[in-house]
Amino acid sequence: MARATARDRRRLPAALAVPAVAGAAFLVLPLIGLLARAPWTDLGSLLRSPVVADALRLSLFCATLATGLSALLGIPLAWVLARSTSRFVALLRALVTVPLVLPPVVGGVALLLTLGRTGVVGQYLDRWFGISLPFTTAGVVVAEAFVAMPFLVVTVEGAFRSADRGLEEAAATLGASRLFALRHVTLPLIVPSLLAGAVLSWARALGEFGATITFAGNFPGRTQTMPIAVYLAMESDPGAAIALALVLLVVSVAVLAALRDRWLPRGGAV
Repeated sequence: MARATARDRRRLPAALAVPAVAGAAFLVLPLIGLLARAPWTDLGSLLRSPVVADALRLSLFCATLATGLSALLGIPLAWVLARSTSRFVALLRALVTVPLVLPPVVGGVALLLTLGRTGVVGQYLDRWFGISLPFTTAGVVVAEAFVAMPFLVVTVEGAFRSADRGLEEAAATLGASRLFALRHVTLPLIVPSLLAGAVLSWARALGEFGATITFAGNFPGRTQTMPIAVYLAMESDPGAAIALALVLLVVSVAVLAALRDRWLPRGGAV
């Protein structure tokens, strides 16, 4: 009797199982469709084509630079958000996370109006230093960093908040400055969260489309990243589009696998 009761408890109610299966199918079937229609026999030659190779190389290069920029600016920002007692921190946190929910195209327009040649800041960059970011590879990096940095900031801020501050206080009693304690005590403690934030940021930068095409345009070999190439190739060369989409799918799956332990306890128990 007890065994039957335990079995009944493990059985999912039909009212939950049916929509759960439908939800899983809704999310998984498009991926299966992509794999089913992939030109596997021609995949090697498609990935070696100049357009695909240039888009892939540019995407990897720009996503890596954008992640580096995000880490350079985002780690200090995350520390301020986690440790500052200013009453304006809540407002700053809200503004920093806006790109997470902002439509990427709107972000691209905002970047263009700010950093464009006639923008609020861009006009001075052009006039004083001769720097013009729109429609350049540097513009791609800036657009990707704009949408990707919040992922790193949110992840690292949470790690700073959960880190043992007693160790920092102990270092301070031994004469260590706050910067020294940050570099040699706190940062080593949050390395897993730093890596997770960096990987999320890199993956988001790699898949960025709206802000990039709006701010940096579409110039093969200079600003045409993989998502842009996929979008354009769907009309002229569907095979190349699918090949690029498969690369992005593989990267996404790899990111999920690398970060699995950040979301699930070891062993997969819930």
